[in-house]
Amino acid sequence: MSRIAPLEPPYEPEIQGQFDRIMRRAPPLMLFRVMASNARAWEKFRAGSLLDHGPLTLREREIVIDRTCALTGCEYEWGVHVAIFAQAAQLNDAQVRATVLDGADAPCWSPAERALIGAVDALHVRATLSDSEFKALAAHYDDAKIFEIILLCGLYRTVSYLANGLDLPLEEKAARFSRADVK
Repeated sequence: MSRIAPLEPPYEPEIQGQFDRIMRRAPPLMLFRVMASNARAWEKFRAGSLLDHGPLTLREREIVIDRTCALTGCEYEWGVHVAIFAQAAQLNDAQVRATVLDGADAPCWSPAERALIGAVDALHVRATLSDSEFKALAAHYDDAKIFEIILLCGLYRTVSYLANGLDLPLEEKAARFSRADVK
């Protein structure tokens, strides 16, 4: 169980409607139920969402999210995203594992994806990009995509803090780090 109790059904109609919009009528994730237990936290959390049709492709977005969650050791959010989006994002098993195990130079990535993962790694470690890292990213991604990449890294670091700090139990159908996958 989470360190902070999640909302339990039946939910208030407004909350149920929000869950339905986010989850497309599937049962709400534990993260959402816990966040919704605090009205202010839930409102701020929903306001920061970047899961719309932004400038990145689904594949690019999921690489950023999966890598960020892997670097923070957030099996909860990594597993949810891998289970829900990896196939649609055309991430194969080797690439999914590489988000956890390998560096940006892994042979399974294209040059653009290597620059993307290198940027995620740099932001995670130093909270900045060197001139050469920015140039590598800018060689493949326009300004709108670069903004989105940086925003996603920050948002999913926050999501990872929430999931890890609240000790959320893993979702039943989510992917799992294999013990060999943990850095």
